[in-house]
Amino acid sequence: MIKKIAVLTSGGDAPGMNACLRAVIRAGLYNGKDMYVVYDGLRGLVEGQIEQVNKDFTQDIINRGGTIIRSARLPEFKQPEVSERAANILKDFEIDVLVGIGGDGTFRGLNDLAKNGIKVIGIPGTIDNDVGSTEQTIGFSTALNTICECVDKLKDTSGSHQRCSLIEVMGRHCGDLAMYAALAEGAEGVICVEHPLKEEVLFRKLRKMKAQNKSHAIILVSENLLDINELAKKIEKETGFDTRTEVLGRLQRGGSPTAEDRVLAARMGARSISIALDEKVGSRIIGIRAGKIIDLPIEEAVQMEHEHTHGLRDLIDMLQ
Repeated sequence: MIKKIAVLTSGGDAPGMNACLRAVIRAGLYNGKDMYVVYDGLRGLVEGQIEQVNKDFTQDIINRGGTIIRSARLPEFKQPEVSERAANILKDFEIDVLVGIGGDGTFRGLNDLAKNGIKVIGIPGTIDNDVGSTEQTIGFSTALNTICECVDKLKDTSGSHQRCSLIEVMGRHCGDLAMYAALAEGAEGVICVEHPLKEEVLFRKLRKMKAQNKSHAIILVSENLLDINELAKKIEKETGFDTRTEVLGRLQRGGSPTAEDRVLAARMGARSISIALDEKVGSRIIGIRAGKIIDLPIEEAVQMEHEHTHGLRDLIDMLQ
């Protein structure tokens, strides 16, 4: 019989993690289970930083960004002896189920624990929206809104000086943040894995805008693809546009989660507990598809790759 359930947040923090943490703990307590938190993610798990909590622990956290139980990366967790040690610690605490909120790296760690006899449930929490087993991750909505707020402000100053602004956003190897922001902001260009840079096409468009005395140009660039400072120099040389660069960086991780992220977190958190209590069901990963909360076997989910949104790319080309 399931008696004790623990929850951790791991990898990069994302707005809505606290809302999800709240849902997991409250749903577990509602069902009469002892609830525990693991501080500092997988690293804290290996160090045995596990503490029992009650409903008071979840007061006033639904609107807070970040994660109150903190997060940390532990590359060494992929070593069999490390994940085995973590599994033994959970067994020592008599934890029956571990719920982990994070991205692909977190899920791989959870899968290693599952191989060591621990029932685990993964909930996708990452601003990058790059988890293959779900259409949307907790934190994506808030990060996208943050980008749009920043771009709105940059438009004001860019237009005042007739500038081209290259704005680098996060996303790792997924261009969803860049593409969704480009659509939401009516950007003049977007550069990401799914929409690669075509220099001459971009230069030709900017030359035309400059000739028409357009007030500004906004181009969204996904991280890890190119040196935006070097591209800015090329744009100035080829188009005559005064060009500036902005790297939004970890600003995108912060802030109070949107209502969309809070509701998604609540739905996924509650689903994790329903699975935790079903002793006939093994380790699973939670997701959302076509508006419905789903769950998949963890060994299947960790093999799934993020589907590139080519339809979104075509829509961007049409509307630019």
